[in-house]
Amino acid sequence: MSKPVLELQNLCRTFTQGRDTLHILKEANLTINEGEIVALVGPSGAGKSTLLQTAGLLEKGDTGTILVDGQDASNLNDDAKTKLRRRYLGFVYQYHHLLPEFSAAENIIIPQMINGKSRPDALKRAQELLEAVSLSKRGEHRPAELSGGEQQRIAIARALANKPKLLLADEPTGNLDPLTSDHVFGLLLEEVRKEGLAALIATHNPVLAQKMDRIIKLEDGHLIEQ
Repeated sequence: MSKPVLELQNLCRTFTQGRDTLHILKEANLTINEGEIVALVGPSGAGKSTLLQTAGLLEKGDTGTILVDGQDASNLNDDAKTKLRRRYLGFVYQYHHLLPEFSAAENIIIPQMINGKSRPDALKRAQELLEAVSLSKRGEHRPAELSGGEQQRIAIARALANKPKLLLADEPTGNLDPLTSDHVFGLLLEEVRKEGLAALIATHNPVLAQKMDRIIKLEDGHLIEQ
């Protein structure tokens, strides 16, 4: 039986804007199990990015509980959260955020070395991932020498570099043209399933959402199963 990789329990998140208090998450509840790919949908401004940032331990919820692989991460200090992120989480954003002064391969190697892996082992993993995303011949190219689709494929490879248990993706193909978007998204799903990860992927594209195992809508601060 698969076990939960991410559990959000009664998660609340508010922001203060002038005299107004904005309730972005209102006792949001969600469980994602091993190997499960979940689409997160909702209108612009609904708080999908906030949810992903909070679930990914990059922002702090006001109240509620966040369990990552069964560990309560809600009240950990920053160092402990960083270690948990490095061990269990991978992130893909709408914009690739690659380091421009390093090659594609180095962008995949660096997160592994930060996580304690030797350079030879990190290089081997980078080469495996470059081949998986069909860019084995582009490893020495810097981001500026790659197309938008290629850059995002490298970003996906980087997110998978440390073999996380959970991938969090925020509109991972939102900056790409429709044809490239379909190709990159298909590759993302293929790699996530091959690696056996859980994933929470925010998207505005209903066609892409339908390709996932479940669809969750963020509406008025609540998470609603579709």
